[in-house]
Amino acid sequence: MGGPFWANKEARAWSVPKGEYSPGEEPWLAAQREFAEEMGSPPPPADYFRLGDFKQPSGKVITVFAAESDFTPEEIRSNTFPLEWPKGSGRIQQFPEIDRAAWTAEAEARALLVRGQVPVLDALLTRLGSRPPGPAEAG
Repeated sequence: MGGPFWANKEARAWSVPKGEYSPGEEPWLAAQREFAEEMGSPPPPADYFRLGDFKQPSGKVITVFAAESDFTPEEIRSNTFPLEWPKGSGRIQQFPEIDRAAWTAEAEARALLVRGQVPVLDALLTRLGSRPPGPAEAG
């Protein structure tokens, strides 16, 4: 994730591309829009499937889509958002929504993802035929 709140953080600080969509908006269309905003290009052509809906600790529900495709994470060009920083300074700065993307092994992804999105990884592994780790293995 990007912005000053996530600067220099790794563990439990990574997220799948996501965003909110309005009632009546198709989740897949919203997912494509959010991917393009956060990654700087439309999702690559692929056979996407709806992985599921995942309730986050905040109470929000994210709808996640997945596909097998070539994607070069080094080429991301995230959009930016304005934020007063430092807080109370009166200075508005621009920060990227996503400051970095990477492919990782499962164990590293499990350690990097925000806790509320670890079930997304588990669902993907189940879909791909790999067993998610048990509670003792999950760390």
